[in-house]
Amino acid sequence: MLYIDYKSPVPVWEQVYNGILKLAALGVLEPGGQLPSVRSVAQSAGVNPNTVQKAYAALERDGLICSLPGRGSFLAEKGDLLADRRRRALEALRAAAADCRDAGVSPKEAARTVEEAYAADPAPKEKGEETS
Repeated sequence: MLYIDYKSPVPVWEQVYNGILKLAALGVLEPGGQLPSVRSVAQSAGVNPNTVQKAYAALERDGLICSLPGRGSFLAEKGDLLADRRRRALEALRAAAADCRDAGVSPKEAARTVEEAYAADPAPKEKGEETS
Protein backbone atom coordinates (compact mmCIF):
# COMPACT_ATOMS: atom_id res chain seq x y z
CA MET A 1 0.00 0.00 0.00
CA LEU A 2 2.63 2.56 1.04
CA TYR A 3 6.27 2.78 0.10
CA ILE A 4 8.62 4.07 2.77
CA ASP A 5 12.09 5.26 1.78
CA TYR A 6 14.19 4.91 4.91
CA LYS A 7 17.08 6.81 3.28
CA SER A 8 14.89 9.82 2.50
CA PRO A 9 15.35 13.04 4.48
CA VAL A 10 11.54 13.24 4.64
CA PRO A 11 10.35 11.95 8.03
CA VAL A 12 8.60 8.58 7.90
CA TRP A 13 5.33 9.97 9.33
CA GLU A 14 5.32 12.55 6.52
CA GLN A 15 5.91 9.82 3.93
CA VAL A 16 2.88 7.95 5.34
CA TYR A 17 0.86 11.21 5.22
CA ASN A 18 1.88 11.89 1.61
CA GLY A 19 1.29 8.28 0.61
CA ILE A 20 -2.28 8.32 1.90
CA LEU A 21 -2.84 11.70 0.29
CA LYS A 22 -1.61 10.27 -3.02
CA LEU A 23 -3.81 7.17 -2.75
CA ALA A 24 -6.81 9.38 -2.04
CA ALA A 25 -6.01 11.69 -4.95
CA LEU A 26 -5.74 8.72 -7.32
CA GLY A 27 -9.09 7.34 -6.17
CA VAL A 28 -7.57 4.21 -4.65
CA LEU A 29 -9.15 5.27 -1.35
CA GLU A 30 -12.86 6.06 -1.72
CA PRO A 31 -14.45 9.12 -0.07
CA GLY A 32 -16.16 7.84 3.06
CA GLY A 33 -14.22 4.59 2.84
CA GLN A 34 -12.41 3.12 5.80
CA LEU A 35 -8.65 3.38 5.96
CA PRO A 36 -6.56 0.44 7.12
CA SER A 37 -5.94 0.39 10.85
CA VAL A 38 -2.88 2.11 12.26
CA ARG A 39 -1.55 -1.28 13.31
CA SER A 40 -1.94 -2.86 9.86
CA VAL A 41 -0.31 0.10 8.09
CA ALA A 42 2.55 0.02 10.59
CA GLN A 43 3.05 -3.71 10.05
CA SER A 44 2.94 -3.57 6.26
CA ALA A 45 5.21 -0.51 6.09
CA GLY A 46 7.57 -1.83 8.77
CA VAL A 47 7.25 1.24 10.99
CA ASN A 48 6.24 1.99 14.55
CA PRO A 49 2.47 2.37 15.07
CA ASN A 50 3.12 5.73 16.76
CA THR A 51 4.59 6.96 13.48
CA VAL A 52 1.45 5.99 11.58
CA GLN A 53 -0.71 7.49 14.32
CA LYS A 54 1.14 10.79 13.92
CA ALA A 55 0.41 10.75 10.17
CA TYR A 56 -3.27 9.91 10.78
CA ALA A 57 -3.52 12.72 13.34
CA ALA A 58 -2.07 15.19 10.82
CA LEU A 59 -4.44 13.94 8.11
CA GLU A 60 -7.36 14.41 10.50
CA ARG A 61 -6.14 17.88 11.49
CA ASP A 62 -5.98 18.81 7.81
CA GLY A 63 -9.49 17.50 7.18
CA LEU A 64 -8.62 14.61 4.90
CA ILE A 65 -9.76 11.88 7.26
CA CYS A 66 -12.06 11.60 10.22
CA SER A 67 -11.63 9.11 13.04
CA LEU A 68 -14.49 7.55 14.92
CA PRO A 69 -13.57 6.03 18.28
CA GLY A 70 -13.90 2.26 18.15
CA ARG A 71 -14.75 2.28 14.42
CA GLY A 72 -11.56 3.47 12.72
CA SER A 73 -10.50 6.22 10.35
CA PHE A 74 -12.38 7.16 7.20
CA LEU A 75 -11.54 9.29 4.18
CA ALA A 76 -13.51 12.53 4.43
CA GLU A 77 -16.40 12.98 2.02
CA LYS A 78 -15.25 16.44 1.02
CA GLY A 79 -11.85 16.56 -0.59
CA ASP A 80 -10.93 20.22 -0.07
CA LEU A 81 -7.32 19.32 0.68
CA LEU A 82 -7.16 17.06 -2.37
CA ALA A 83 -8.80 19.64 -4.62
CA ASP A 84 -6.38 22.31 -3.41
CA ARG A 85 -3.38 20.03 -3.94
CA ARG A 86 -4.58 19.16 -7.45
CA ARG A 87 -5.16 22.85 -8.28
CA ARG A 88 -1.65 23.80 -7.07
CA ALA A 89 -0.08 20.94 -9.03
CA LEU A 90 -1.82 22.00 -12.24
CA GLU A 91 -0.78 25.63 -11.70
CA ALA A 92 2.83 24.52 -11.24
CA LEU A 93 2.60 22.40 -14.40
CA ARG A 94 1.21 25.35 -16.38
CA ALA A 95 4.06 27.55 -15.12
CA ALA A 96 6.61 24.87 -16.00
CA ALA A 97 5.06 24.50 -19.47
CA ALA A 98 5.35 28.25 -20.01
CA ASP A 99 9.01 28.10 -18.91
CA CYS A 100 9.60 25.22 -21.34
CA ARG A 101 7.92 27.14 -24.17
CA ASP A 102 10.04 30.20 -23.42
CA ALA A 103 13.18 28.04 -23.40
CA GLY A 104 12.38 26.60 -26.83
CA VAL A 105 11.27 23.16 -25.66
CA SER A 106 8.87 21.65 -28.20
CA PRO A 107 5.41 20.49 -27.08
CA LYS A 108 6.35 16.90 -28.02
CA GLU A 109 9.52 17.03 -25.89
CA ALA A 110 7.59 18.54 -22.96
CA ALA A 111 4.89 15.88 -23.23
CA ARG A 112 7.52 13.13 -23.40
CA THR A 113 9.18 14.54 -20.27
CA VAL A 114 5.85 14.54 -18.41
CA GLU A 115 5.21 10.95 -19.52
CA GLU A 116 8.70 9.96 -18.32
CA ALA A 117 8.00 11.58 -14.94
CA TYR A 118 4.78 9.60 -14.61
CA ALA A 119 6.53 6.37 -15.64
CA ALA A 120 9.37 6.94 -13.14
CA ASP A 121 6.94 6.66 -10.23
CA PRO A 122 4.28 4.18 -11.25
CA ALA A 123 1.19 4.91 -9.20
CA PRO A 124 -1.72 2.60 -8.54
CA LYS A 125 -4.13 2.68 -11.47
CA GLU A 126 -6.82 5.30 -11.33
CA LYS A 127 -10.41 4.17 -11.24
CA GLY A 128 -11.59 3.34 -14.74
CA GLU A 129 -8.08 3.24 -16.17
CA GLU A 130 -7.43 0.13 -18.20
CA THR A 131 -4.28 -1.90 -17.84
CA SER A 132 -2.35 -2.63 -21.01
